[in-house]
Amino acid sequence: MKPIFDGRIISVALEEHRLPDGRTSTFEMVRHPGGAAALPVLDDGRVILIRQFRPAADGLVWEIPAGRLEPDEDPADCIRRELEEEIGYRPGTLTPLCSMLSAIGFCDEKVHLYIARDLVPVPSAPEADEFIEPVTLCLDAALKMLETGEIVDAKTQLALLLADRRR
Repeated sequence: MKPIFDGRIISVALEEHRLPDGRTSTFEMVRHPGGAAALPVLDDGRVILIRQFRPAADGLVWEIPAGRLEPDEDPADCIRRELEEEIGYRPGTLTPLCSMLSAIGFCDEKVHLYIARDLVPVPSAPEADEFIEPVTLCLDAALKMLETGEIVDAKTQLALLLADRRR
């Protein structure tokens, strides 16, 4: 392994890996601690999405609340923290949806997806560099936004589709 960059969120290295046929090849690998995300569902069935400024997307993006795992942190604890920080709700129930690899061609980030229910209001506390606007809407409206291309974030797309399938 040849380290290239070691930052607060990711590390990048050139790594040798053995291929299924026995040969070896060098890959550029991004290592990430992983994350957790949840689709918050209110008692009346409406969902909460956030509009968040994302420099990598060059603007505001529709997303579900999400956060990066701290070392040895349980994904459910991570998303509980993030729901409180980002939208001002504490979940009474977290139901696992799935785990997904976000960019499998070059990155090992695994995101654990949940549905959050039995939400209790608490004060929100976004981080200083976060610009977040929570928006409440019905699931059908969110699915329409996905169909029209307004929602481009993969974890949000997958969570919405799985939530719709479980209705």
